[in-house]
Amino acid sequence: MLLSLFFTFFKIGLFTFGGGYAMIANVREVVVEKYGWITEDEFFQMITIAESTPGPIAINMATYVGYRKKGVLGSALATLGVILPSLIIIYAISQFLDAFMANRYVAYAFVGIKSAVAFLILKAGTDLFRKLPKQWLSLSVFLAIFVLMILFELFSVNFSSIFFILIGGILGILAYAFAKSGKEAGENQ
Repeated sequence: MLLSLFFTFFKIGLFTFGGGYAMIANVREVVVEKYGWITEDEFFQMITIAESTPGPIAINMATYVGYRKKGVLGSALATLGVILPSLIIIYAISQFLDAFMANRYVAYAFVGIKSAVAFLILKAGTDLFRKLPKQWLSLSVFLAIFVLMILFELFSVNFSSIFFILIGGILGILAYAFAKSGKEAGENQ
């Protein structure tokens, strides 16, 4: 299992361009559908935790899955597996960066890769949205933040996405507190 964790995340890290958000769909396909290491519900919780904690989301996802399956050693190997391909590739590129970037075919390849990455991120987002429980709070927060992000981008407002995450978390906590207090009030009558 330890080797499987390492090599699974090594392959994900090696063959996914575009960083952690582009990896979400691949991680889900492998850890939920292919191996069943975590459930769909746990996957959504993992995404929430991985996005809310410091560090790159891909590393946080690998650490979470590794820990769930094999504790601290599993998390260390899964994390090493997901970061090692990037370290190797970046080191190799750094050895001949100027010649590499001057090559027009490489420049064309990067244009194509950017398009593919945009699609992977969009796919991960639509997959998560389709599987999310459709409740008034989650839909309202999603819609409000989606509209705000588009407006802020259109009008060049400098607003960190971290604040959107914090706002969503605060709204979730408030909704939970109101629901719990309403339920307790109903039980006391």
